[in-house]
Amino acid sequence: MVMPGPTAPRTRRSWLRMFFVGLALWVATVVITYLTSNANLIPTIVLLGSFLVPATFVTWAFEHSHSGEVTGEIVFRTFAVGGILGVLGASLLESYLLHPSPWLFVGVGLIEEAVKLAALALLTRHLAHKSMRDGLVLGASVGFGFAAFESAGYALMATLTENGLSLMDLVTTELLRGLLAPFGHGLWTAILGGVLFSRSVREHFLLTGRLFWAYLGVSLLHALWDSMNSIAAVVTAVVTGERWQEHAQLFTVFSWLGLGLVSMLGVAWLVSLVRLSRREVAPVRGYPLRTDARWWPAGRPPQ
Repeated sequence: MVMPGPTAPRTRRSWLRMFFVGLALWVATVVITYLTSNANLIPTIVLLGSFLVPATFVTWAFEHSHSGEVTGEIVFRTFAVGGILGVLGASLLESYLLHPSPWLFVGVGLIEEAVKLAALALLTRHLAHKSMRDGLVLGASVGFGFAAFESAGYALMATLTENGLSLMDLVTTELLRGLLAPFGHGLWTAILGGVLFSRSVREHFLLTGRLFWAYLGVSLLHALWDSMNSIAAVVTAVVTGERWQEHAQLFTVFSWLGLGLVSMLGVAWLVSLVRLSRREVAPVRGYPLRTDARWWPAGRPPQ
C-alpha cells in the first residue's frame, strides 16, 4: 500500500479567493435583482458590496504581515467591533461638535481618526507584545471595518430616491467606494496603529509626541480627501475664471488628481512604516519586540 506523502503547505491566497468569490456573488445578486425586481435582495447587495473590498484587504494584511501573536479572532474583533465603535462614536461626536463652516472637514478628520484610534487601543490593550507590524495589521482592520459600515450606510441612502428604490445609484455608489476603499480609512488607521504600537510596551500603550503628530498628519489627509470636491471647484474657478459648473470635465480631472495625490502621500507614509517594522526582531524569552539597545538589559539583547 502506498502511503500518502506530506501535505503541501497552503499558499497565502485566501484573500484572492475571497475577493473573486465575493465579487461573483455580488454581480449575480445585482443581475438577479435587476431581472426579478425583488427588493428583498437589496440588503444582500449593500452588505456584499460594502464589505467585499475592506474584508479582502484585511485578509491580505493578516496573511502577509504580522508577528504571530495576532489571531483571526483578534482581527475579526477589531474589524467588526472596532468598526462599529468607530462609526457610533464619530456619529455621536460629529452631531454635537460640528456645525457648517469652512473647517467642517478638518473637524470630521480629527474626530473620526480619534475614535478609530481609541477603538484600536481599547480592543488590543491586552496583547502581551505590541509590535509595529501588528499595529499596522490591526489598525488597518479597524479602519476597514469603519469603512465597510460607513459604505453600507452611504449605499443604502443612495438607494432611496424620490422615485423609489434606485438599483443604478446603489451599484454606482458601491463601485466607487469599493475602488477608493484601499486609500481611505484602512490606510489612515494602519498608519496610526503602526505608530501607536511602535512605542508601546507589554500591556499598556505610550502616548508620545510622535503619535500626536501622526494623528494630526493622518487627520489632515482625511480632511483633504473629504474636501477634495470643494478644493477642485475653487481650483477650476481660478484656472478658468468661470464657475466650475461650466467646466465639469476639468473639475472632475482636478478632483481625481487631488485624490490621487492624497493617496500617494498616505501610501508612501505606510510603506515607510512597513520598512521600519521589518527591523523588529522576534520576542526572545519574554523580552519585548524591539531592536533599540535601551530595551535590553545591560544594553544588549540576550544571547
